Amino acid sequence: MLAVHEKKTTATDIYRPLRNYIALNYSERDAQSAEDDLESIRNLRSELESPASSTPDLRRDQLHSYFKALTLIEPRFPTVASSLSFTWYDAFKPNKKATLSSIQFEKAAILFNLGAVYSQIALSADRGKGEGIKVACNAFQAAAGAFGDGESEGGGSGGRDGGLMSTEVPESAGMLERLMLAQAQECFFEKVIGDGKPPGLCSKVARQVGLYYEEAYAALNSAPLNQHFDRTWISHVQLKSAQFYAESCYRYALELHSKDEIAEEIARLKIGLGALSDAKKSAKGVAAPLLDSVSKLESNMNRNLERAVKENDRVYLQRVPAASSLSTLPAASLVKPVPMAEVLDASKERMFSGIVPDTSAKALSRYTEMVDDIIRTQAEKLQQGSEITRVKLKEMDLPDSILALEGNITLPMDLKEDVEAVQISGGPSGLEAELQQLRDLRRVNQELLVQTEEALQKEASEDAQFRTQFGSRWTRPQSSTLTKNLQDRLNRFAANLKQATDSDARIERSVRENAALMAILDHTPIESALPSLARPIMSLDSNEDAIVGALKQSLRQLENLGAHRAGLEDMLREMKRKDDILPKLMASTGSQEDLFRKEITKYDHICEEIAQNIEAQENLLLQIQAQNDEFASVFNLEDYKVSREKCYKQIAAAIAKYREIKENINEGLKFYVTLQDAITNVKQQCSDFVMTRNIQCREMIEDVQRQMAGLNFSSNVKTGYNYPVPGQSNQQPRNSSSPQTSSLQNISQPPSQPQPPYSHSPVDHPRPAYSQPPYSHSPEHLRPYSPAYGQQTPYQAANNPYQQHPQQAHGHEYGQPAYPGWRGPYYNPQQMQQPGSHPPPPYNVPSPYPPQGYYRPQ
Repeated sequence: MLAVHEKKTTATDIYRPLRNYIALNYSERDAQSAEDDLESIRNLRSELESPASSTPDLRRDQLHSYFKALTLIEPRFPTVASSLSFTWYDAFKPNKKATLSSIQFEKAAILFNLGAVYSQIALSADRGKGEGIKVACNAFQAAAGAFGDGESEGGGSGGRDGGLMSTEVPESAGMLERLMLAQAQECFFEKVIGDGKPPGLCSKVARQVGLYYEEAYAALNSAPLNQHFDRTWISHVQLKSAQFYAESCYRYALELHSKDEIAEEIARLKIGLGALSDAKKSAKGVAAPLLDSVSKLESNMNRNLERAVKENDRVYLQRVPAASSLSTLPAASLVKPVPMAEVLDASKERMFSGIVPDTSAKALSRYTEMVDDIIRTQAEKLQQGSEITRVKLKEMDLPDSILALEGNITLPMDLKEDVEAVQISGGPSGLEAELQQLRDLRRVNQELLVQTEEALQKEASEDAQFRTQFGSRWTRPQSSTLTKNLQDRLNRFAANLKQATDSDARIERSVRENAALMAILDHTPIESALPSLARPIMSLDSNEDAIVGALKQSLRQLENLGAHRAGLEDMLREMKRKDDILPKLMASTGSQEDLFRKEITKYDHICEEIAQNIEAQENLLLQIQAQNDEFASVFNLEDYKVSREKCYKQIAAAIAKYREIKENINEGLKFYVTLQDAITNVKQQCSDFVMTRNIQCREMIEDVQRQMAGLNFSSNVKTGYNYPVPGQSNQQPRNSSSPQTSSLQNISQPPSQPQPPYSHSPVDHPRPAYSQPPYSHSPEHLRPYSPAYGQQTPYQAANNPYQQHPQQAHGHEYGQPAYPGWRGPYYNPQQMQQPGSHPPPPYNVPSPYPPQGYYRPQ
């Protein structure tokens, strides 16, 4: 077999032009970052210039690396790639050289040397062993691929003047490709012979070997290659083509002999021997091993021919056909060139990865738009398919009707959530406890109101008693004139309580009247209140189970299709996430559009799967529609739907009524809690008033007693009690130098009652635990709630006492202990006549107490 020597080249500086280009067109920083890659290219080019120092395998790897580096340089640095000058010598005529400023010329020369190295690897393999035959066959096929790709690279760079082989013979690449394929096929022939395959198969393999050699010989024996290659190459290839033609005839004759077709066997052997005889005449300078194998073949064929002639003459007596009447021998090609595009793919190389020209970035953006368009279109198809399925199943009431038949009834999700909310809040059975809480709060408010009114009445009664006893000497204002505003407010509170009582009665009546309606909400689980889908009482053919089973099977298939669609959509997005063609784009030297079309085809199989899924779903939905129609007719589905919808409406009405009652109860609770705070504050004011009046009463009694005993020696002090205006001290100097006479003991004393110390704080009335609101009573919580159906709630009454008095600044905080020097506005009769002069309570926000009551009409 034949191997090819590598081309030789001269030194070329690639490092400096590339670095200058990067520094000029990008930045010095980028040039420094690419320093390692630039140094690697320089080393690879240097190794290329000294091929004798490397083994074929190491040389092959060096050529691979250098070719990939050139592929990465070409699109990134186009100006440099077209200006670098390279010189190469012809491999068969070493005295001839070609120099071109083209990186394509450099790549073509590298491909030629790569083919030469592969041929050397194949020739050095030990074909006496099965593994050696495999290595040699693969290497010859790779050499054929390198020579074939080199022809396209060289032809594009310089045509006939800048071709792959030399300035004269660019046609050498095609001849070498045929020659390498012939030798690869010959390796296969050696394998089938060694494996003892049938003669017919061996004949086909041998015939294809001969055909490859014939093609190579035809190219070598024609101008200009017949003047470029050594004559021994031509003789070698010529003899090889004749040898394997004869080998094919010999193997074919063996098969004919086994079939007793002796006449054709004789003809085939004669033709093969004739081809060998003609080739041997011009075989000059051929290697001795080849001549020996040819002679051995010729001897075997002569022996078989002699045997066949004798058998035919003695036994078969068949007429030997003419050579021109015989059919062409069959051939079987078992080899092909290895595409170098896969072997020399530079898309995974990281060299110069940080340098991306604008043109490449724009091209990448175009490809991304193409991918996004595919993803968007297919995603819409998938979503549309899922939506169609949902709508169709909803129309057919599936799978709810199947679940109802099996007892797994479910409410619509929104209705189920509403029922769960009702049950969590206590349900209709919990309304009685809340009504009891309303009653308790109402009782507490009524008791507070009665206690406050009794305190004022008691103080007024005591004042009237002393006024009657002392007559004109009792000069302080009457209680009725001081407590008018307080009494008005208490009266309004009483009116609000009466209206609230009426509202409570309406709520309790509504609970009683709608108890039967709302009772359905107490079912746990709520699905137990729903009607069930029963099997027909009588059946003629008893095929209900088969109908249900077929429908359920179809629904499972539909569910599987839906899961498959979800997986396809995820697969599309995952492919897009991993689809990074920038390395391939930077390594490509061909058309970008061709690269895009090739890369976009990776999505074709998913698009096809999506189309098949949608089509399968459409057919399955038609099948389910027919099965569901049969199911509905057998199980009387329409009547079940009517009763189920009726139950749904009952549940919805019960929820609405429960919410209405619940909201009215909550309004009542808020009302009573807020009113309790208001009454408590007014009660505190009344307590302060009563305590102050008691202190005042005691002081006035002492003054009257002194007057009656003649102990007032001051001529400039008026008889009677002095009422200071608010803000003045009411401390009266007391003359304790003279004890009281015994005559004063007959004067009536005020009713005995414990007088609180001046530092005593008014006692807050304890509030029952159930009256404590579960929420804050800050002013924003006291705002009235909007009533239902256009009715007013108790919080919106126009006669609310807390809406009639604007907010005023007040001089003390309610709840602080009274002291003798303090005077509220109700001590000054003149100020009392001015509306709104009394201190406003701290809770005076816009009143939420309407007279109509908080109950919302049904």
